[in-house]
Amino acid sequence: MARTIQTAGTGLPDGVDPLLDQAAAMCVARAVRLTDIRRLVLGLVLAADRPLGAYDLLEQIRTSRGRPVAPPTVYRALDFLMEQGLIHKIERLSAFVGCRHMLESGHDCRSHGHVHAAQFLICSKCGRVTELDDPPVLQALLDVTRARGFSVRQTTIEAEGVCAACA
Repeated sequence: MARTIQTAGTGLPDGVDPLLDQAAAMCVARAVRLTDIRRLVLGLVLAADRPLGAYDLLEQIRTSRGRPVAPPTVYRALDFLMEQGLIHKIERLSAFVGCRHMLESGHDCRSHGHVHAAQFLICSKCGRVTELDDPPVLQALLDVTRARGFSVRQTTIEAEGVCAACA
């Protein structure tokens, strides 16, 4: 099932706060802290209509707080959120998107030993990214890697092309 990353307004749009609450609950269950800055970074990533780079986040935080934040603070927050599986890095764009399928479903795949999988369609014209949750794609990759004696823990597949709206 495909989920297009939702648009952001000037503040956090409807639907982001419940996702942040779900992320906080997952962090409590894992005995890690979703600090205020981590929650803010996650909220901005989830609210964005396109993947956000670290410098985009720095600017948005400066604007929303009225004061700058040090780049290492944002990078540490991003590292934490990636370690927890709450965001994904789109390597092709050097930018970040929220892991909506995990937060919306409430299914913490990391706590059950499952492979954390992400598949993304990246539009080269408008920059929008659609996250896929397509089990046959993951299963095909697992079949190929197991046949070679490789054990996958996490995977991200990125496909670049043109979305239906831009075609």
